[in-house]
Amino acid sequence: MRKVGIIMGSDSDLPIVTKATDTLKALEIPFEVHVYSAHRTPVEARDFAVNARENGFGAIIAAAGMAAHLAGAIAANTTLPVIGIPCKSSNLDGIDALLSTVQMPTGIPVATVAINGGANAALLCAQILAVEDKELAAKLDAKRASDAAKVLEKDKAISASF
Repeated sequence: MRKVGIIMGSDSDLPIVTKATDTLKALEIPFEVHVYSAHRTPVEARDFAVNARENGFGAIIAAAGMAAHLAGAIAANTTLPVIGIPCKSSNLDGIDALLSTVQMPTGIPVATVAINGGANAALLCAQILAVEDKELAAKLDAKRASDAAKVLEKDKAISASF
């Protein structure tokens, strides 16, 4: 199975990245986590992206706040799927990061999840990898069924209280 690369622009993004790593662990998807900045370590970020396919990655998650150019910088240097996680900051509540991540020029796509959407970024990577992996697809189906069962249990409890 191909790995998922997770890049965060700063270690302050770790709480959001942990949501992604927990999800990948639960699905038994291998991953690596790195801190590379689009602005402060552009050479390292580029090298990671350029060599990602050769190094066994099948998708990349890039988490960053504020200017949030990391996902775009990674996507500019690979044709692997890149999923951006815009991270909330104290200045504009993550709207700046959302817009920086989602507004990519034609030809350099970045899939973008919700602000602080680490778990969904991991699930999107899993769905991409599951296109060619029936065992992973079955795990995703089981997770969806389990999630649905939890909602229906809550529905019964709420309905019974009225």
